[in-house]
Amino acid sequence: MKGFEEERDRLNELVLEEGTLETKRFFNLDTNVYEEGALSRKTKELIGLISSLVLRCDDCIEYHLNRCYEEDVSDEEIQEALSIGLVVGGSITIPHLREAVDKWVDMR
Repeated sequence: MKGFEEERDRLNELVLEEGTLETKRFFNLDTNVYEEGALSRKTKELIGLISSLVLRCDDCIEYHLNRCYEEDVSDEEIQEALSIGLVVGGSITIPHLREAVDKWVDMR
């Protein structure tokens, strides 16, 4: 988990140094949309996890699993969210589901 976060932070800094104003605005929007609001951060991270599974983005899945861990999401909540992602995304998400479960089990 630590290595992933460190590399992600390093690459984000590089992108923000080199990126356009539009890129910086998008990154800011991405950060702000997960802030506490009508939906809790925990709920938003679970939505992010489901979306990442459906879109089959392993880096995004790992990021949202890390954030779910930080938000004290339970094993049961993770499994229900992943089940929703599987139903929405279909069988093509199974390889990503396997990786997500493996990463989650390693975090506990």
